[in-house]
Amino acid sequence: MAATQKFVYSFTEGNKDLKDLLGGKGANLAEMTNLGLPVPPGFTLTTEACKVFLETGAEPASLNHEVSDHLAALEQQMGKKLGQADNPLLVSVRSGAKFSMPGMMDTVLNIGLSDASVTGLAAQSGNERFAWDSYRRLVQMFGKTVLGVDGELFEEALEEAKHAKGTTSDLDLDAADLKALVETFKAIVLRETGRAFPQEPREQMDLAIHAVFHSWNGDRARLYRRQERIPNDLGTAVNICSMVFGNLGEDSGTGVAFTRDPSTGAVGVYGDYLSNAQGEDVVAGIRNTLALSELERLDKKSYDELMAIMHKLELHYRDLCDIEFTIERGKLWMLQTRIGKRTAAAAFRIAVQLVDQGLIDLDEALHRVTGGQLSQLMFPRFAPDADSKQIAWGLAASPGAAIGKVVFDSYTAVKWSRSGEKVILVRRETNPDDLDGMIAAEGILTSRGGKTSHAAVVARGMGKTCVCGAEELEVDTKRRKMTTADGRVIEEGDIVSVDGATGKVYLGEVQVLPSPVVEYFEGTLHAGADVQGGLVQAVHRLMSHADVRRRLAVRANADNAEDANRARRYGGQGIGLCRTEHMFLGEERRKEVEHLILADNDKDREQALSTLLPLQKGDFVELFQSMDGLPVTVRLLDPPLHEFLPDITELSVRVALAEARKDPNENDLRLLQAVHKLHEQNPMLGLRGVRLGLVIPGLFGMQVRAIAEAAAERRLAGGDPRPEVMIPLVGTVQELELVRDECERVLAEVAVSTGVKLDIKLGTMIELPRAAVTAGQIAEAAEFFSFGTNDLTQTVWGFSRDDVEASFFTAYLEKGIFGVSPFETIDRDGVGALVKHAVKEGRATRPDLKLGVCGEHGGDPDSVHFFHEAGLDYVSCSPFRIPVARLEAGRAALETAGSDSR
Repeated sequence: MAATQKFVYSFTEGNKDLKDLLGGKGANLAEMTNLGLPVPPGFTLTTEACKVFLETGAEPASLNHEVSDHLAALEQQMGKKLGQADNPLLVSVRSGAKFSMPGMMDTVLNIGLSDASVTGLAAQSGNERFAWDSYRRLVQMFGKTVLGVDGELFEEALEEAKHAKGTTSDLDLDAADLKALVETFKAIVLRETGRAFPQEPREQMDLAIHAVFHSWNGDRARLYRRQERIPNDLGTAVNICSMVFGNLGEDSGTGVAFTRDPSTGAVGVYGDYLSNAQGEDVVAGIRNTLALSELERLDKKSYDELMAIMHKLELHYRDLCDIEFTIERGKLWMLQTRIGKRTAAAAFRIAVQLVDQGLIDLDEALHRVTGGQLSQLMFPRFAPDADSKQIAWGLAASPGAAIGKVVFDSYTAVKWSRSGEKVILVRRETNPDDLDGMIAAEGILTSRGGKTSHAAVVARGMGKTCVCGAEELEVDTKRRKMTTADGRVIEEGDIVSVDGATGKVYLGEVQVLPSPVVEYFEGTLHAGADVQGGLVQAVHRLMSHADVRRRLAVRANADNAEDANRARRYGGQGIGLCRTEHMFLGEERRKEVEHLILADNDKDREQALSTLLPLQKGDFVELFQSMDGLPVTVRLLDPPLHEFLPDITELSVRVALAEARKDPNENDLRLLQAVHKLHEQNPMLGLRGVRLGLVIPGLFGMQVRAIAEAAAERRLAGGDPRPEVMIPLVGTVQELELVRDECERVLAEVAVSTGVKLDIKLGTMIELPRAAVTAGQIAEAAEFFSFGTNDLTQTVWGFSRDDVEASFFTAYLEKGIFGVSPFETIDRDGVGALVKHAVKEGRATRPDLKLGVCGEHGGDPDSVHFFHEAGLDYVSCSPFRIPVARLEAGRAALETAGSDSR
C-alpha cells in the first residue's frame, strides 16, 4: 500500500463521480456541498480504507492520523470539540457503499455523548429532555450495532418505561424518564457484554467506524448483495457528519422526500415527515409519519426551501432523487441525496418524462430501464371486483398482485417458501434482519411505516409487492395473528391477497387479470388507451428505441403454431429452437414411436417411420405458415428414447399382474424388454442427440424429409418458408459429417420429387465442452452454431440440473460459491469462456458462420449482454421472454457503443 495514499476526504473535496472511492452517500454529500446546499460539515473514510481493514484486520497505518486531522478541522469549523463536557460536538457515523443498500449496514448517531457531556448538551440546547433522549438513542444504537447486544432487550426496556408512564408513545417520556432509561440501557450493556458503555468520545467513534467496516460482511449485507448482484469486493465508505437534531421539539423534525412518486413516477410532492424525531425514526417505520405536504402547514419557510432544493437536485442529477433532511429549530439541513429506488412502472414512466422534458435523450432513457423491470410489468393484476373481500387499506409502496399464506416472521417465510408455499410476510414494520424473509415472500404487508420506510424502500428495490402502514390491522407477531378493524382474526397460514398498486389488502385468493403490458404485446389493448397513466405508451416508446439500437436478433423457442404466433406478436424474429420431441408426445404418436423402438427388422422400422412422416410434415407445414418469411431452426430428435416408453416400475407391475392372472400381454412384455435394454445409468449422457441418428437408420432422414416436404408445400402455396436443420449433441466433426451426408441426400431427393429447390441450412448445437473446444473443426461441416447453454452448463460444471438445484444449490448460494445460479445467468468465466472460444474458432474456419443461443440464458437480461459481447447473431428464448430480450439487446448495444467511445 503506497504510503501517500489518501484515506479521508472532507465533504468539500469530493464529488458525485467518486462513488467508487467515497461511496454513494459520501460522493453525494460532497456534491451537495459543492452546490452550496446546507449540508452539515463532515468527512468520509474511503472504501479503500475498508478494504484494507477487512483484508488485514487492522486500519491502514495512516488512517488514525488522517481522521484526527479531519476531526480537528471539523471541531475548529464548528467551534466545539467532540464530546467535551460543556459544549459537545456530536457526530453520526454512517455507512455508504457505491450502490445503495438501504438498512443493510450500520449507522450510529449521537457519537460523543457521555455521562459528562449529556448535561452540556442539555445546557447548550436549553432542552434537558432532548439531551437525555439523544443519549438513550446512542446507548441503544451503539449497544446493538457496535457491541452486538440483542436489540430486543432495549426495545423491551423502552416498552416497559412507556407502560409505567401509561403511554404508547416515546414522546410522552420526560427527561427524568429518559434519564432512568439511559441507566437501564447502560446496565443492559454491562450485563450482556461484561464492559461498561464507553465514555471516551474518540473511542466511541473509532469503535463505530470499525463496526461499519465489519457490517460490509454482515449476513444481511451479503444476502442483499447476492439478491441485487452487487460485487462483494467493493467495501463501504464511512461518513462522519456533525449532528443536527430533529428531536429538539415541535419546531424540529426529520423526513425523507422524493422528487417524484417512486411508486408511480407521477410528478409531485412525495415523502414522509416526523416532527420531533431523528432520521432513523422515519425509515424504521416505528411511528406513522405525516405526508410531506403537511410540512407546508407546519413550517412553510423550510418547506419552500426544501422544494427549491429538490427541484435543483433533480435538474442536476437528471433523475428521480431520494432525499433525507432534518429541520433543527427551523433550519433546514440536507443529510443525503441519491438516485431513488423506484418501481418498474415508475422507471419506465420517469425515463420517458425526462426525455420529454429535454433532460435526457432516448439512449439514456433506455439505459435507465431493465429487462427485469419489464418482466415485473408483465405480472398479472387483481380483478376490479376484488373489493368485496377487502380487509384493509394501506400505502401502495411497491406494485404487484401477491397472493399467499400469512406468516409473521422471516424464519417461517423462508421455511414455508422452501417447501413450495407462497407466503405474505406480515410485520408491524420490517427491519434489516427481515431481509431473507422479504426475499422468500411473494409480498410484504406492514401495519406501520410509510413509502420511505425500510419495507417500502427494500421492496421497491427488489421488485416485491408491498403495502405499508395498513393501520387498520393490529399485528401480533408473538401470537401469530392479525386483527382487522371489524374484529376479524387472521391466523398464520390464512391466505390474503395484497395489491401493491392500490394499497388494498383482501382476505382469501383474488382473481387475477393479465397485465396491460401483456395485453399491449398481445395486441388486445385498446389502441391509444392511456392505461395506468401512460405506462403502456412509455413501454412502447422504449421498446421501439431498443429495436432501433440492438444488433442481436431475438427468436423464440417454439414447437407449435400457437407459440409461434405469440412469438411474432411479442416481436420475435423467427424460431431459434423447435424441439421435435414435443411433437411425439400425443398418445397416437407415442404408440408409433414405441413401434419404431420395438422394430427388430428393416421392414418394421421403415413402416414405423413412414407412419410418422406425414404427422411430422403436418406439424412443420403449420409452423412454417405461422413463421412465414422468418427462419425456423428445427432440432432433430434429442432426448433418450426411454422418455417415449412407459415408466419401468409401472410397466413391471402391469406385466407382473398380467402374469399372475395367467393373461400375459405380448406387447407389454416386448416393451418391458425394450425398457430394460434402453436403461442407462445416466441417460442424459447416453444414447441421445446425434447418437440416435447414427444408430437408428432412417430416423433423422425421416425428420429431414418431413421438414423439406413441408417447406416445399408452403413454397408451392406461395409462402416463404425458411427452415434450418440443427443436429443436437455433436461432440466431433465426424458425427456431424455422417448426419450431414444423409440430410443432403434426402434434401436432394425431395427437390427432385417436388420440383422445388430449397436452401436449407444445416448446423449443430454446441452443448458439449468438446464441441466448443473443437469448434473450428466442426464449423467445416456446419453452416450455423446454436449454443445449448442448458446442457453446456451441466457438462461444464458436472451438474445434473434436475438433482442439484433441489439438493445443494441453496447452500452454494448462501455460502457465496454462486452469486446466482449458473442455470439462471451464464457463468462467464467457465461456460462463457467456452462460448467465446467456439465463436472465435468457428468464425476463423467459416467467417459467415451464423451464431445463436437457444438455452434458457437467451432470455436472461445479464446473459443477453454477454451474448452481445461475444458476437452472437441472435438469442432465442420462450415467447414470453422475447420483450425482455429485445430490451436488453438494445441496452447491450448502447453499453458497447459507450465503452467504444470511451
